[in-house]
Amino acid sequence: MELMGFLSNPKFFTVAALSVTFVILAFKLFAGKKKQRYHPVAGTIFNQLLNFNRLHDYMTELGAKYGTYRLLSPFRNEVYTADPANVEYILKTNFPNYGKGWYNYSILSDLLGDGIFTVDGEKWRHQRKVSSYEFSAKVLRDFSSVVFRRNAVKLARKLSEAATSNETFNIQDLLMKSTLDSIFKVGFGVELDSMEGSIDGTKFANAFDDSSELTIWRYVDILWPIKKHLNIGSEAALRKNLQVIDNFMYKLINTRIEQNKNSLGDASLLKKDDILSRFLELNETDPKYLRDIVLNFLVAGRDTTATTLSWFLYMLCKHPHIQEKIAKEIKEATSMNENKSFDEFAASLTEENLDKMQYLYAALTETLRLYPAVAVDGKICFSDDTLPDGYNLRKGDFIAYQPYVMGRMKFIWGEDAEEFKPERWFDADGVFQHESPSKFTAFQAGPRICIGKEFAYRQMRIFSALMLGWFVFKLSDETKPVHYRTMLNLHIDGGLYLRAFHRHEQKTS
Repeated sequence: MELMGFLSNPKFFTVAALSVTFVILAFKLFAGKKKQRYHPVAGTIFNQLLNFNRLHDYMTELGAKYGTYRLLSPFRNEVYTADPANVEYILKTNFPNYGKGWYNYSILSDLLGDGIFTVDGEKWRHQRKVSSYEFSAKVLRDFSSVVFRRNAVKLARKLSEAATSNETFNIQDLLMKSTLDSIFKVGFGVELDSMEGSIDGTKFANAFDDSSELTIWRYVDILWPIKKHLNIGSEAALRKNLQVIDNFMYKLINTRIEQNKNSLGDASLLKKDDILSRFLELNETDPKYLRDIVLNFLVAGRDTTATTLSWFLYMLCKHPHIQEKIAKEIKEATSMNENKSFDEFAASLTEENLDKMQYLYAALTETLRLYPAVAVDGKICFSDDTLPDGYNLRKGDFIAYQPYVMGRMKFIWGEDAEEFKPERWFDADGVFQHESPSKFTAFQAGPRICIGKEFAYRQMRIFSALMLGWFVFKLSDETKPVHYRTMLNLHIDGGLYLRAFHRHEQKTS
């Protein structure tokens, strides 16, 4: 990330802010309540800034050492926990005392507005209620499955072309485009066609990815409000990207509102299966509110699925025996034969057949354990409290649970915690064993548990079955390190370059 101007120089504000931090630290040490216990101090938020490009690995090191710890900030304590008991407490047991709060809202709202990921209270309850109903509705399940199969077929054709010409390709980029097309159809009822090179879709996606990184940067840059006011550095770049996003979104929303008005006398034209149409039916016509709601759905439906599938394929390239085991399961579940077309095979990916692919389900879940789409999620403590570990929190403290860190903790998953091992999800009888959402936190827990969980799994299983049923994947360069990009979702930095080979040709060669 390029930061411009004197105030944007990390070294400048690191030194300045550290000085402030040490003054505050001295004050807290002498003025703190002696009878209360607070988690051990592992550093300051400026250590996060210095480790920004490897932020989650840095926090994994601290998590392994402390379990739960504090990082000092000029404005509040920041507590990070990998303890499932603490996670269950803040996400479920004492849910009313922990929310997004003004701190998270101020950082996230320029990008995500008043969407479900940024708000508390009545706005959250309203969106949650409507969304829960929609995601449980059979019509949306059926509609989304048709969309997922169609876009998975488009992706398979791209992969087939690459396999035939022996070309490398960035699978994360292809998956991002494909899932973006899927969620735009399910969310807006619009064919975006970014897989086919839509310029508008590409500009929107790039602007959103850059905005995501610039937004997460705010958590470690205490001077971002000043830079926003002066419109310099990272905040100037964020503003430009937000303009691209808003222009694209408002054009789309206003078009749909006009279509809705013009269709008032025709019931056949009004009947739509996409999410935006559902909100319009509820007379939600404020473009800003609709922009926020649907953009949050886009985040959940596009980034999370595409990044998980990218890490999934990376893991399968590193463990080819697991790739082959999944391919065998897919073939048996669908009675696949080499004479089927992509479309015919996609039609065989029914709920019944997908449910037979339990090892595929386990491998996707194991990917989410090690590479959760949301690596860290923070809340604000609304009133003084004591966590299950016996330590205290003060009103206004920031507390975050860490899915990425938790997936690597030996005290949670055992000595093989860092290994990719789908078998860990089966019991002694070979039956898939679900874990507590307070231990496996990829989909949150409690009242805010992800309502799109099954929606995401359905999309991932359809795409995975079509890709692995037809192709063998290998890394284009086995020696090149693969690392994440620190942003709202866990993207692979620079993408993931693979080679694909037609599976039937691999067998006969």
